[in-house]
Amino acid sequence: MSSSSRYHVSVQTMEQELQVIEVSKKDPAAFQPLYEKYHEPIFRYIYQRTDDKEAAFDISQQVFVKALIHLPRYAFKGVPFSSWLYRIARNEVYRSIEKNKVQRTLNIDVDALKGLLHEADADEGLIQKEKNLTVCLGQLAEADMQLIEMRFFESRAFKEIGQILELTENNAKVKVYRILEKLKKCILATR
Repeated sequence: MSSSSRYHVSVQTMEQELQVIEVSKKDPAAFQPLYEKYHEPIFRYIYQRTDDKEAAFDISQQVFVKALIHLPRYAFKGVPFSSWLYRIARNEVYRSIEKNKVQRTLNIDVDALKGLLHEADADEGLIQKEKNLTVCLGQLAEADMQLIEMRFFESRAFKEIGQILELTENNAKVKVYRILEKLKKCILATR
């Protein structure tokens, strides 16, 4: 089950993590290898959305406290353990945003932006399309922006997106393509 996405792991790695998780459910000290493995990626995920280092540290800490507290309820669903952690991180980021502790940011990679434009299949000059797409992304609802961000700026598979957002894989795919249609119409209307 290897994939080119940096977010996917082998079946063997997932099985090893599952063993560590089962031991950690009984002995919280056994959670340390998982914390060490995922602390930095979770911190980067949070920091990318908050652009506030202190807030990202605080939220990251909260993610791992909640993960450890709720670990006995963790159930393997065929995706990496990190998907569960990202779901907790996502919820904590949005909880902080709602409480006005932090401001939501979006960091856009130029190559990912071009990929998104290609998927939206909008036909006009590249520079103008990039400007229009940036405007259109700003008009998306937060839930739509999350889907686009995970799919195009983080290169996550639909299965993992579904797991993080608590959707089916197919539902995540359908929603992304509906959003792409919305973006295409917006790009064409923004001239």
